[in-house]
Amino acid sequence: MNRKTIVSIILPLLCLLLLLPTSVYAQTAPSFLLTANNPVEGEMTITMSGKNITDLYAYEARLTFDPSMLELVEAKSNLEGFSVSPIIKDNEILLAHTKIGNVTGESGDILIGTLIFKTKKYGKSIVEWTSLETVNHNLTGQTYSIKESVSVNTAKKGFVDLEGHWAKADIELLASKGIIEGMDEEHFVPEAHVTRAQFAAMISRTLKFQTSTKENPFTDVSSDSWYNDVVNRAFAAGVIQGMTETSFAPDRNITREEMAAMIVRASNYASGSETGESHESDLQTFADSEVASEWAREDIQTAVRLGIINGREENRFVPKDQATRAEAAVVMKRLLLSLSLL
Repeated sequence: MNRKTIVSIILPLLCLLLLLPTSVYAQTAPSFLLTANNPVEGEMTITMSGKNITDLYAYEARLTFDPSMLELVEAKSNLEGFSVSPIIKDNEILLAHTKIGNVTGESGDILIGTLIFKTKKYGKSIVEWTSLETVNHNLTGQTYSIKESVSVNTAKKGFVDLEGHWAKADIELLASKGIIEGMDEEHFVPEAHVTRAQFAAMISRTLKFQTSTKENPFTDVSSDSWYNDVVNRAFAAGVIQGMTETSFAPDRNITREEMAAMIVRASNYASGSETGESHESDLQTFADSEVASEWAREDIQTAVRLGIINGREENRFVPKDQATRAEAAVVMKRLLLSLSLL
């Protein structure tokens, strides 16, 4: 039987699920269960099963999940027949399946379907099986309110090159939340430098900037570059500025004073207000305070006062030095703490 014929069979059945009169059953005759294994290498498997099932010919299952915590990798029915590709809208997953031909449906205790999720962040997440609409081989429909859920706890993300590093805890925390990423699955490379585009992406993920229709004015930010979207979002939020009116220099390593300026603007955006009066004394505590650019001095003072950024060794802020990946991660964590978002 070709695909066109199969689709012509299943579509009317799925439409029938929406048209047939429905009723809600308590957990008496059929019962349903949602179970999950512990995440393995960033993936977990969730199974949908039923007991005392009678003549299950076709079904439409609805589940909810947190897309910021989990990503659906695969969904399949464990029954013979034809399945429609999962439909995901916002936080809801719709699964549909039907048998084919003049046969009776499945009965007894059965495994209905399996879903595989990829974990995106560290923390607790809930997956709930909300409802199940069924059709038997006589095309009689039924709706069940399931309300079965599983709780998933994902472990912190670790990197092999962070052992003994001063920023290890903060880096692993943010990596587990999907805010920062390693250079590969095992290495973070904490002392590598951060480009201006990469730092804009970190801020965008940290504060969850919304997609903006406002386009940035930078001629060196290509529309097909990986960072075009995050630069647009950060520019619309007023968090980033160019080196000139038309140049952002996305691939240039960010300096510590540039990082301080972006962080203060991000804090103002997230809090909806200015961060308060800065004090020259906050910057003058550093032996190299006179090295800071005039335009960055107030932002450095504010970032220091808020406890978001510190100096380096020997009581120096080194404003012109390039920021490291470790420093950027720690700054992001402190920004979240200052905003009571962590």
